[in-house]
Amino acid sequence: MNRRGFLQNIASISGLYGLGACGKILGNENAKSHNIVNMWGMGREGEVVGDLLADFLKSNPQIQVKVQQIPWSAAHEKLLTAFAGNTLPDIAQIGNSWLPEMVAIGAVAPLESLIKNIDNNDYFEGIWQTNIVDNTLYGLPWYVDTRLLFYRKDALKNAGFNQVPDNWNDWQNALKKIKSNIGEKKYSILLPLNEYEPLMTFASQVDDPILKDNATLGNMQSAGFKKALSFYKSMFAQKLAPMSAANEISNVYDEFGRGFFSFYITGPWNIGEFKRRLPEELQDAWATSPMPGPNGWGTSSAGGSSLVLMKNSNKKEAAELIIEYLSRPDVQQKFYDLTGDLPARKSAWVNGGLADDKYASAFYKQLERVKPAPAAPEWERIAQETRIVSELLVRGSLNIDQAAEEMDKRANKILEKRRWMLNRIGGKNAQ
Repeated sequence: MNRRGFLQNIASISGLYGLGACGKILGNENAKSHNIVNMWGMGREGEVVGDLLADFLKSNPQIQVKVQQIPWSAAHEKLLTAFAGNTLPDIAQIGNSWLPEMVAIGAVAPLESLIKNIDNNDYFEGIWQTNIVDNTLYGLPWYVDTRLLFYRKDALKNAGFNQVPDNWNDWQNALKKIKSNIGEKKYSILLPLNEYEPLMTFASQVDDPILKDNATLGNMQSAGFKKALSFYKSMFAQKLAPMSAANEISNVYDEFGRGFFSFYITGPWNIGEFKRRLPEELQDAWATSPMPGPNGWGTSSAGGSSLVLMKNSNKKEAAELIIEYLSRPDVQQKFYDLTGDLPARKSAWVNGGLADDKYASAFYKQLERVKPAPAAPEWERIAQETRIVSELLVRGSLNIDQAAEEMDKRANKILEKRRWMLNRIGGKNAQ
């Protein structure tokens, strides 16, 4: 796609050009001006980059870094707008699910020159794969994320289970026993209807891919996806989960504390929140667990963010040094200490003791079993449409076959333009 056409497509968000225009320059004031590397960090991560780079800049006095902090809520649009206006930085932190889109529009450069210095075996395989598009490495994982179970140990024990079962059938039986113990007005699990992640987690655990034909067509009418959809629906049909969105729960932590629900699928940021928000007497009553799967421990989402090098950067050598430095295990440990973001390097987990932490260890185990989201630039739009249809299913407006058909229909509509473009490219190449 040419830059002019791309700019026309996103004219509606052109007001974001000025966002993040200011940034602090770090490093030796005497460094040559042409060695100022521009870097965008998102959210809290953008705040701590200066602390992380302090030793690097002492060892590399010829380099300066200008860091701009971008709020996550505006980051995706800001990147697209900057690409259209040819104002991208040299380095950017991006959500790893955005990478296929950044590659598709030609915004990012391969990191092949870094491969010889990086031990990819020290990364979680599923996370590493999110950074590879068409067999080429385009991003380096900076921190990792996934979803798993936070649960009440006391409720599970009262139901006769000492640990979370590893498969859907036994886990659901445990949830049924919890429900029978707590009564009609409480629930075993919270599956917020305004979140697509729980359903997509179940869908990642079956053999059939969610999208097919190189992620250009929906595959939600497959037997595997329908199995995941049926399991998801059964949680509501059996009144194990309330038909509620997260914003309809007054306070998730208070409701978990008072036992309104006993299981919750969520991410690592909630370790700190549960420690802070639950009363002291409940601190030994909750735990974390990897996700059960259809026939044993299951997969979950491969989330997190990565560092990428922009294709139009004229400071690639210095930028690659920075990306490589920020990926070092000792720097990853410091990054975790500053932000609570889970390290992308396994050695940082082991050396820092995080792999044995009573709450974080479940994340380490789950990260060994994660799957990348479908490698489609349109994935987040598709997932949101899937969520809308799944709510219709749960509320009884559609049955399983109708819901799966509607999900495929919406996905294929979103993917239509890319199929057309790929067909045109293929046709020209054939000539």
